[in-house]
Amino acid sequence: MSDIRKRVGRKGTTYQVRYPSKAAKSGYAYASFDTRKEALAFVESGKTKQDKRSFHSEIKTVRQATEKWLRVCEKEGLNGREPVTAYTLKNYEYRAKFITEYPWDKEIQNLTAPDIVAFRSWLLQSDISRDLAGKVLSSFQSVMKEMMIRGVLPHNVAPGICIRTDARYKDPVVVPTKQDVLALLGAADRLANAKNQTIANAWERYRPMLYLAADSGMRPQEYLAISKNCLAGHGVQVERAIEGGGKKISVTKTPAARRFIELSPEVIDMVQHYADNHAPISTHNLVFPASNGGLQSRRNWQRRGFNVACEEAGLIETVEVDGKPVEQPKYRPYDLRHFFASMLIDQKTNLKKIQTLMGHTNIETTLNVYGHLFPDDDSGKNEDRGMINGMLRNSCGNSVA
Repeated sequence: MSDIRKRVGRKGTTYQVRYPSKAAKSGYAYASFDTRKEALAFVESGKTKQDKRSFHSEIKTVRQATEKWLRVCEKEGLNGREPVTAYTLKNYEYRAKFITEYPWDKEIQNLTAPDIVAFRSWLLQSDISRDLAGKVLSSFQSVMKEMMIRGVLPHNVAPGICIRTDARYKDPVVVPTKQDVLALLGAADRLANAKNQTIANAWERYRPMLYLAADSGMRPQEYLAISKNCLAGHGVQVERAIEGGGKKISVTKTPAARRFIELSPEVIDMVQHYADNHAPISTHNLVFPASNGGLQSRRNWQRRGFNVACEEAGLIETVEVDGKPVEQPKYRPYDLRHFFASMLIDQKTNLKKIQTLMGHTNIETTLNVYGHLFPDDDSGKNEDRGMINGMLRNSCGNSVA
Protein backbone atom coordinates (compact mmCIF):
# COMPACT_ATOMS: atom_id res chain seq x y z
CA MET A 1 0.00 0.00 0.00
CA SER A 2 1.51 3.32 -1.06
CA ASP A 3 0.91 6.67 0.60
CA ILE A 4 1.76 10.34 0.03
CA ARG A 5 3.41 12.40 2.73
CA LYS A 6 3.77 16.14 2.74
CA ARG A 7 7.26 17.30 3.72
CA VAL A 8 7.92 20.90 4.77
CA GLY A 9 11.52 21.96 5.29
CA ARG A 10 13.70 25.00 5.07
CA LYS A 11 14.02 24.42 1.34
CA GLY A 12 10.29 24.32 0.64
CA THR A 13 7.39 21.88 0.44
CA THR A 14 7.64 18.51 -1.31
CA TYR A 15 5.42 15.44 -1.55
CA GLN A 16 6.95 12.05 -0.88
CA VAL A 17 5.44 8.82 -2.15
CA ARG A 18 6.26 5.77 -0.06
CA TYR A 19 5.50 2.40 -1.65
CA PRO A 20 6.45 -1.26 -1.06
CA SER A 21 9.56 -2.50 -2.81
CA LYS A 22 11.24 -5.85 -2.46
CA ALA A 23 14.42 -4.33 -3.87
CA ALA A 24 14.79 -1.92 -0.93
CA LYS A 25 16.36 -3.13 2.30
CA SER A 26 13.66 -1.41 4.41
CA GLY A 27 10.89 -2.89 2.28
CA TYR A 28 9.86 0.55 1.03
CA ALA A 29 11.00 2.80 -1.82
CA TYR A 30 10.49 6.56 -2.00
CA ALA A 31 9.92 9.13 -4.72
CA SER A 32 9.69 12.88 -4.12
CA PHE A 33 7.78 15.47 -6.18
CA ASP A 34 7.33 19.23 -6.11
CA THR A 35 3.52 19.08 -6.22
CA ARG A 36 0.81 16.76 -4.88
CA LYS A 37 -0.57 16.48 -8.39
CA GLU A 38 2.70 14.94 -9.62
CA ALA A 39 2.76 12.56 -6.65
CA LEU A 40 -0.81 11.40 -7.34
CA ALA A 41 0.00 10.91 -11.02
CA PHE A 42 2.94 8.70 -10.02
CA VAL A 43 0.73 6.57 -7.75
CA GLU A 44 -2.07 6.29 -10.30
CA SER A 45 0.36 5.35 -13.07
CA GLY A 46 0.87 1.98 -11.42
CA LYS A 47 4.62 2.40 -11.16
CA THR A 48 4.46 1.76 -7.42
CA LYS A 49 3.26 -1.79 -8.17
CA GLN A 50 5.75 -2.47 -10.92
CA ASP A 51 8.92 -1.59 -9.05
CA LYS A 52 11.35 -4.41 -9.67
CA ARG A 53 14.55 -2.39 -9.96
CA SER A 54 17.58 -3.68 -8.13
CA PHE A 55 18.56 -0.64 -6.06
CA HIS A 56 22.10 -0.48 -4.74
CA SER A 57 21.44 -0.49 -1.02
CA GLU A 58 25.10 0.36 -0.36
CA ILE A 59 24.76 3.73 -2.15
CA LYS A 60 22.70 6.04 0.00
CA THR A 61 24.57 9.36 0.06
CA VAL A 62 25.79 11.81 -2.55
CA ARG A 63 29.34 11.13 -1.40
CA GLN A 64 28.96 7.38 -2.06
CA ALA A 65 27.36 8.04 -5.45
CA THR A 66 30.13 10.46 -6.43
CA GLU A 67 32.82 7.98 -5.46
CA LYS A 68 31.06 5.29 -7.52
CA TRP A 69 30.90 7.70 -10.48
CA LEU A 70 34.63 8.42 -10.26
CA ARG A 71 35.47 4.72 -10.29
CA VAL A 72 33.21 4.18 -13.32
CA CYS A 73 34.98 7.05 -15.11
CA GLU A 74 38.35 5.52 -14.27
CA LYS A 75 37.73 1.80 -14.82
CA GLU A 76 34.75 1.37 -17.15
CA GLY A 77 33.97 4.62 -18.92
CA LEU A 78 30.65 6.46 -18.85
CA ASN A 79 27.83 5.32 -21.11
CA GLY A 80 29.96 2.82 -23.01
CA ARG A 81 32.79 5.25 -23.75
CA GLU A 82 36.48 4.66 -23.05
CA PRO A 83 37.74 5.25 -19.49
CA VAL A 84 38.94 8.82 -19.02
CA THR A 85 42.62 9.75 -19.09
CA ALA A 86 44.59 10.28 -15.88
CA TYR A 87 44.54 14.04 -16.46
CA THR A 88 40.76 14.13 -16.95
CA LEU A 89 40.25 11.93 -13.88
CA LYS A 90 42.27 14.40 -11.82
CA ASN A 91 39.98 17.20 -13.00
CA TYR A 92 36.91 15.13 -12.12
CA GLU A 93 38.30 14.41 -8.66
CA TYR A 94 38.83 18.13 -8.14
CA ARG A 95 35.21 18.87 -9.05
CA ALA A 96 34.02 15.97 -6.88
CA LYS A 97 35.50 17.72 -3.83
CA PHE A 98 32.98 20.55 -4.23
CA ILE A 99 30.12 18.06 -4.61
CA THR A 100 31.03 16.16 -1.44
CA GLU A 101 31.83 19.29 0.59
CA TYR A 102 28.27 20.56 0.22
CA PRO A 103 26.16 19.75 3.35
CA TRP A 104 23.63 17.40 1.78
CA ASP A 105 20.95 16.75 4.41
CA LYS A 106 19.13 13.97 2.55
CA GLU A 107 19.92 10.58 1.12
CA ILE A 108 20.40 10.70 -2.63
CA GLN A 109 17.12 8.84 -3.30
CA ASN A 110 15.20 11.61 -1.52
CA LEU A 111 16.72 14.60 -3.33
CA THR A 112 14.35 16.92 -5.14
CA ALA A 113 14.80 19.68 -7.71
CA PRO A 114 14.85 22.41 -5.00
CA ASP A 115 17.76 20.57 -3.36
CA ILE A 116 19.73 20.76 -6.60
CA VAL A 117 18.86 24.44 -7.02
CA ALA A 118 20.12 25.08 -3.48
CA PHE A 119 23.39 23.32 -4.39
CA ARG A 120 23.68 25.53 -7.46
CA SER A 121 23.20 28.65 -5.34
CA TRP A 122 25.88 27.43 -2.94
CA LEU A 123 28.30 26.96 -5.84
CA LEU A 124 27.60 30.42 -7.26
CA GLN A 125 28.10 32.03 -3.86
CA SER A 126 31.36 30.16 -3.25
CA ASP A 127 34.77 31.66 -3.92
CA ILE A 128 35.15 29.99 -7.33
CA SER A 129 34.65 31.21 -10.88
CA ARG A 130 31.31 30.87 -12.61
CA ASP A 131 32.96 28.68 -15.22
CA LEU A 132 34.22 26.22 -12.59
CA ALA A 133 30.84 26.25 -10.83
CA GLY A 134 29.23 25.28 -14.12
CA LYS A 135 31.66 22.39 -14.60
CA VAL A 136 31.03 21.13 -11.05
CA LEU A 137 27.27 21.19 -11.58
CA SER A 138 27.72 19.42 -14.93
CA SER A 139 29.70 16.67 -13.19
CA PHE A 140 26.95 16.36 -10.57
CA GLN A 141 24.42 15.95 -13.40
CA SER A 142 26.59 13.13 -14.74
CA VAL A 143 26.63 11.50 -11.29
CA MET A 144 22.83 11.59 -11.12
CA LYS A 145 22.47 10.19 -14.63
CA GLU A 146 24.86 7.33 -13.89
CA MET A 147 23.03 6.48 -10.67
CA MET A 148 19.71 6.42 -12.52
CA ILE A 149 20.83 4.04 -15.28
CA ARG A 150 22.42 1.76 -12.65
CA GLY A 151 19.19 1.51 -10.68
CA VAL A 152 20.29 3.56 -7.67
CA LEU A 153 17.70 6.25 -8.44
CA PRO A 154 14.16 5.76 -9.78
CA HIS A 155 14.45 8.97 -11.79
CA ASN A 156 16.74 11.98 -12.20
CA VAL A 157 15.51 15.14 -10.49
CA ALA A 158 18.43 17.26 -11.75
CA PRO A 159 17.98 17.62 -15.55
CA GLY A 160 17.62 21.17 -16.80
CA ILE A 161 19.30 22.72 -13.75
CA CYS A 162 22.49 24.27 -15.07
CA ILE A 163 24.77 27.30 -14.92
CA ARG A 164 25.09 29.26 -18.13
CA THR A 165 28.54 30.69 -18.64
CA ASP A 166 28.16 32.16 -22.11
CA ALA A 167 28.13 35.93 -22.25
CA ARG A 168 25.23 37.73 -23.90
CA TYR A 169 27.62 39.17 -26.45
CA LYS A 170 30.49 36.74 -26.86
CA ASP A 171 33.64 38.17 -28.37
CA PRO A 172 34.71 36.44 -31.61
CA VAL A 173 38.03 34.62 -31.78
CA VAL A 174 41.16 36.62 -32.57
CA VAL A 175 42.25 35.89 -36.14
CA PRO A 176 45.71 36.99 -37.31
CA THR A 177 45.76 38.72 -40.68
CA LYS A 178 47.72 37.39 -43.65
CA GLN A 179 50.19 40.26 -43.24
CA ASP A 180 50.72 39.44 -39.56
CA VAL A 181 51.29 35.74 -40.25
CA LEU A 182 53.76 36.59 -43.02
CA ALA A 183 55.52 38.89 -40.56
CA LEU A 184 55.71 36.01 -38.04
CA LEU A 185 57.16 33.63 -40.63
CA GLY A 186 59.66 36.27 -41.73
CA ALA A 187 60.68 36.76 -38.09
CA ALA A 188 61.21 32.99 -37.76
CA ASP A 189 63.44 33.05 -40.85
CA ARG A 190 65.58 35.84 -39.42
CA LEU A 191 65.87 34.23 -35.99
CA ALA A 192 66.90 30.89 -37.53
CA ASN A 193 69.69 32.71 -39.38
CA ALA A 194 70.78 34.88 -36.46
CA LYS A 195 74.50 35.46 -35.90
CA ASN A 196 74.00 34.52 -32.26
CA GLN A 197 74.44 30.74 -32.39
CA THR A 198 72.27 30.11 -29.31
CA ILE A 199 69.33 31.89 -30.95
CA ALA A 200 69.93 30.17 -34.27
CA ASN A 201 70.06 26.74 -32.62
CA ALA A 202 66.78 27.32 -30.81
CA TRP A 203 65.05 28.48 -34.00
CA GLU A 204 66.32 25.50 -35.92
CA ARG A 205 63.43 23.76 -34.12
CA TYR A 206 60.99 26.64 -33.55
CA ARG A 207 60.95 27.73 -37.22
CA PRO A 208 59.46 24.50 -38.66
CA MET A 209 57.04 24.38 -35.71
CA LEU A 210 55.75 27.85 -36.49
CA TYR A 211 55.42 27.11 -40.20
CA LEU A 212 53.61 23.82 -39.45
CA ALA A 213 51.19 25.51 -37.03
CA ALA A 214 50.19 28.13 -39.61
CA ASP A 215 49.95 25.65 -42.49
CA SER A 216 47.98 22.90 -40.73
CA GLY A 217 45.66 24.49 -38.16
CA MET A 218 46.70 21.82 -35.66
CA ARG A 219 46.28 22.41 -31.95
CA PRO A 220 49.60 23.06 -30.15
CA GLN A 221 49.18 19.85 -28.13
CA GLU A 222 48.83 17.98 -31.44
CA TYR A 223 51.87 19.23 -33.34
CA LEU A 224 54.05 18.91 -30.23
CA ALA A 225 53.10 15.21 -30.10
CA ILE A 226 53.40 14.18 -33.76
CA SER A 227 55.77 11.35 -34.53
CA LYS A 228 58.08 11.02 -37.51
CA ASN A 229 55.91 8.17 -38.76
CA CYS A 230 52.98 10.60 -39.12
CA LEU A 231 54.74 12.64 -41.80
CA ALA A 232 53.50 11.47 -45.19
CA GLY A 233 54.69 12.51 -48.62
CA HIS A 234 52.38 15.50 -48.82
CA GLY A 235 50.96 16.02 -45.36
CA VAL A 236 50.65 14.92 -41.75
CA GLN A 237 48.43 12.38 -40.01
CA VAL A 238 47.12 13.63 -36.64
CA GLU A 239 46.77 10.67 -34.28
CA ARG A 240 47.69 11.80 -30.78
CA ALA A 241 48.13 14.78 -28.47
CA ILE A 242 49.80 15.84 -25.24
CA GLU A 243 47.44 15.67 -22.27
CA GLY A 244 46.52 18.85 -20.41
CA GLY A 245 49.10 18.22 -17.71
CA GLY A 246 51.84 18.32 -20.33
CA LYS A 247 53.56 15.16 -19.10
CA LYS A 248 51.93 12.39 -21.10
CA ILE A 249 50.97 11.60 -24.70
CA SER A 250 47.46 10.30 -25.23
CA VAL A 251 44.87 10.02 -27.98
CA THR A 252 43.52 13.12 -29.68
CA LYS A 253 40.96 15.33 -27.95
CA THR A 254 38.10 13.54 -29.76
CA PRO A 255 37.88 10.76 -32.37
CA ALA A 256 37.11 13.46 -34.97
CA ALA A 257 40.51 15.03 -34.26
CA ARG A 258 42.17 12.04 -35.93
CA ARG A 259 42.61 13.43 -39.41
CA PHE A 260 44.99 13.89 -42.35
CA ILE A 261 46.04 17.42 -43.30
CA GLU A 262 47.76 18.28 -46.56
CA LEU A 263 50.71 20.66 -46.23
CA SER A 264 52.47 23.08 -48.53
CA PRO A 265 55.49 21.41 -50.20
CA GLU A 266 57.87 23.91 -48.59
CA VAL A 267 56.48 23.18 -45.13
CA ILE A 268 56.55 19.38 -45.37
CA ASP A 269 60.12 19.57 -46.68
CA MET A 270 61.17 21.88 -43.82
CA VAL A 271 59.56 19.69 -41.14
CA GLN A 272 60.87 16.45 -42.68
CA HIS A 273 64.40 17.90 -42.91
CA TYR A 274 64.36 18.84 -39.23
CA ALA A 275 62.97 15.43 -38.22
CA ASP A 276 65.59 13.55 -40.22
CA ASN A 277 68.65 15.66 -39.40
CA HIS A 278 68.19 17.64 -36.20
CA ALA A 279 65.48 16.17 -33.96
CA PRO A 280 66.91 14.66 -30.73
CA ILE A 281 66.32 10.97 -30.14
CA SER A 282 63.13 10.43 -28.12
CA THR A 283 61.18 7.47 -26.75
CA HIS A 284 58.06 8.55 -28.63
CA ASN A 285 59.87 9.13 -31.96
CA LEU A 286 58.81 12.78 -31.76
CA VAL A 287 59.42 15.32 -34.49
CA PHE A 288 59.74 18.17 -31.98
CA PRO A 289 61.01 16.75 -28.67
CA ALA A 290 62.78 18.82 -26.04
CA SER A 291 66.58 18.84 -26.13
CA ASN A 292 66.64 15.96 -23.61
CA GLY A 293 64.32 13.84 -25.79
CA GLY A 294 61.26 14.36 -23.59
CA LEU A 295 58.00 16.16 -24.31
CA GLN A 296 58.34 19.80 -25.20
CA SER A 297 56.33 22.09 -22.92
CA ARG A 298 53.61 24.17 -24.54
CA ARG A 299 54.37 26.95 -22.10
CA ASN A 300 58.06 26.96 -23.03
CA TRP A 301 57.19 26.95 -26.72
CA GLN A 302 54.97 29.99 -26.28
CA ARG A 303 57.33 31.88 -23.98
CA ARG A 304 60.69 31.10 -25.62
CA GLY A 305 59.52 30.63 -29.20
CA PHE A 306 56.22 32.13 -30.28
CA ASN A 307 56.39 35.26 -28.10
CA VAL A 308 59.91 35.97 -29.30
CA ALA A 309 58.72 35.77 -32.91
CA CYS A 310 55.89 38.19 -32.12
CA GLU A 311 58.36 40.64 -30.65
CA GLU A 312 60.71 40.27 -33.62
CA ALA A 313 57.77 40.85 -36.00
CA GLY A 314 56.58 43.91 -34.06
CA LEU A 315 53.30 42.22 -33.14
CA ILE A 316 53.09 43.69 -29.65
CA GLU A 317 50.11 45.46 -28.09
CA THR A 318 49.60 47.46 -24.92
CA VAL A 319 46.87 46.34 -22.52
CA GLU A 320 45.83 47.52 -19.10
CA VAL A 321 46.52 45.19 -16.17
CA ASP A 322 45.58 46.33 -12.67
CA GLY A 323 45.37 49.88 -13.93
CA LYS A 324 48.85 49.84 -15.48
CA PRO A 325 49.82 49.62 -19.18
CA VAL A 326 51.55 46.33 -20.02
CA GLU A 327 53.03 45.25 -23.34
CA GLN A 328 52.29 41.72 -24.49
CA PRO A 329 52.30 39.64 -27.70
CA LYS A 330 49.31 40.35 -29.93
CA TYR A 331 48.63 36.65 -30.56
CA ARG A 332 48.94 33.19 -28.99
CA PRO A 333 50.08 29.97 -30.71
CA TYR A 334 46.45 28.79 -30.79
CA ASP A 335 45.51 31.84 -32.88
CA LEU A 336 47.36 30.30 -35.85
CA ARG A 337 44.63 27.64 -35.80
CA HIS A 338 42.06 30.39 -36.25
CA PHE A 339 44.14 31.82 -39.11
CA PHE A 340 44.09 28.42 -40.83
CA ALA A 341 40.29 28.25 -40.54
CA SER A 342 39.93 31.80 -41.88
CA MET A 343 42.03 30.91 -44.93
CA LEU A 344 39.86 27.86 -45.63
CA ILE A 345 36.79 30.07 -45.49
CA ASP A 346 38.46 32.68 -47.68
CA GLN A 347 39.16 29.95 -50.26
CA LYS A 348 35.44 29.00 -50.17
CA THR A 349 36.21 25.50 -48.86
CA ASN A 350 33.20 23.25 -48.29
CA LEU A 351 31.91 23.64 -44.72
CA LYS A 352 31.99 19.88 -44.07
CA LYS A 353 35.63 19.74 -45.16
CA ILE A 354 36.46 22.66 -42.85
CA GLN A 355 34.89 20.71 -39.98
CA THR A 356 37.01 17.67 -40.85
CA LEU A 357 40.27 19.59 -41.20
CA MET A 358 39.68 21.42 -37.92
CA GLY A 359 38.95 18.12 -36.16
CA HIS A 360 35.54 19.21 -34.85
CA THR A 361 33.10 16.50 -33.77
CA ASN A 362 30.04 18.59 -34.61
CA ILE A 363 29.58 21.05 -37.44
CA GLU A 364 27.83 23.31 -34.92
CA THR A 365 31.21 23.87 -33.26
CA THR A 366 32.69 25.02 -36.55
CA LEU A 367 29.82 27.44 -37.12
CA ASN A 368 29.77 28.73 -33.54
CA VAL A 369 33.50 29.55 -33.61
CA TYR A 370 33.95 30.70 -37.19
CA GLY A 371 30.46 31.55 -38.43
CA HIS A 372 31.18 35.30 -38.28
CA LEU A 373 34.02 34.84 -40.79
CA PHE A 374 31.78 33.58 -43.59
CA PRO A 375 31.13 36.44 -46.03
CA ASP A 376 27.63 37.63 -46.81
CA ASP A 377 26.54 37.07 -50.39
CA ASP A 378 25.39 40.46 -51.68
CA SER A 379 24.70 39.21 -55.21
CA GLY A 380 20.95 39.11 -54.66
CA LYS A 381 20.65 42.53 -53.08
CA ASN A 382 19.53 45.67 -54.84
CA GLU A 383 18.32 49.09 -53.85
CA ASP A 384 15.09 47.64 -52.44
CA ARG A 385 15.24 47.02 -48.69
CA GLY A 386 13.79 43.97 -46.98
CA MET A 387 12.88 40.48 -48.17
CA ILE A 388 9.12 40.90 -48.65
CA ASN A 389 9.62 44.07 -50.68
CA GLY A 390 11.24 42.09 -53.47
CA MET A 391 8.72 39.26 -53.26
CA LEU A 392 5.79 41.64 -53.71
CA ARG A 393 6.95 42.63 -57.20
CA ASN A 394 6.20 40.64 -60.35
CA SER A 395 8.56 40.08 -63.24
CA CYS A 396 7.60 43.44 -64.75
CA GLY A 397 8.62 45.24 -61.60
CA ASN A 398 5.07 46.24 -60.66
CA SER A 399 3.74 45.59 -57.18
CA VAL A 400 1.45 42.56 -56.83
CA ALA A 401 0.12 43.67 -53.45
